[in-house]
Amino acid sequence: MQHPSFSTFASFHRGSLLPVTGTAFALGLLIGTAMHSSWSSLSAAKTAPLVGAQETTAAVTPSPTRFDSNVSYAAEIVRIIDGDTFEARVRVWPGIDIDTKVRLRGIDAAELHARCGDELAKAEAARTALQTILAQGDVRLSQVGIDKYGGRVDAAVATRTTADVSAALLSGGFARAYGGGKRGTWCG
Repeated sequence: MQHPSFSTFASFHRGSLLPVTGTAFALGLLIGTAMHSSWSSLSAAKTAPLVGAQETTAAVTPSPTRFDSNVSYAAEIVRIIDGDTFEARVRVWPGIDIDTKVRLRGIDAAELHARCGDELAKAEAARTALQTILAQGDVRLSQVGIDKYGGRVDAAVATRTTADVSAALLSGGFARAYGGGKRGTWCG
């Protein structure tokens, strides 16, 4: 089965289409979340007890501006890019898989295109640690958003035995907390 890849769509104007493809992926996830919420509320309406002549249902109004933290997406790892980013084939809807880059939410790891030997050593260790954690299998993405650089998404990630991959990398000393501001140096 052929899986669409964002690089396929971005090949003719790579710089201008990367943010568009990242946005399209995130919107697809939001629509999937909204549809999931709608189906859940319809299901609840069918099974709700009757009170007099009226049914009681929970009022669930899906909103594309908020994330449903109860929704997670299965992901198959394609490759590890560095200590805080990987490429995955994400199941956004039954029968619909999308390849995208995923940045781990809330952390920053040293870069492989290092400015010093110390940074390179830390970057390689972080990449190896991420690869080991993701190899546990049953990778799930949640709280998916658009990454600030476009062309990839930002997400909370869990595996079969690691509930929070970002927290595991932080506690192992392979990354540091990151809130989206200027990143500090890993050298000296």
